[in-house]
Amino acid sequence: MVARAYIDEIRSLGFAGISAVYAVVGSVSTVPPRIVHISNNTMGDMFFTDDNTVDKIFVKSGSFVLYDIQANINPQFDDKYVLPIGVQFYVKQITAPTSGSVYITYLY
Repeated sequence: MVARAYIDEIRSLGFAGISAVYAVVGSVSTVPPRIVHISNNTMGDMFFTDDNTVDKIFVKSGSFVLYDIQANINPQFDDKYVLPIGVQFYVKQITAPTSGSVYITYLY
């Protein structure tokens, strides 16, 4: 069997849906993400989280973060170090965006 990575559908939220209260970004994951790419294509700085209560990830305006969750595992011994199926990301503004969107992409 050949190992292969897949890209899940992109999740997004436009600037008009972002405020000082956490908002849902797309749908919950239906796959176990191994890599998470969070892109902030707005003109405002953002906080992201997976629990809609605690600020966890800062993403500056016009930038992105990339988390390779399985980067340093040994697949011979462990292939289960992933985010759970059903993970949901949320975003809230630090500074109000006036254009653009935020995006989340999973590789599994």
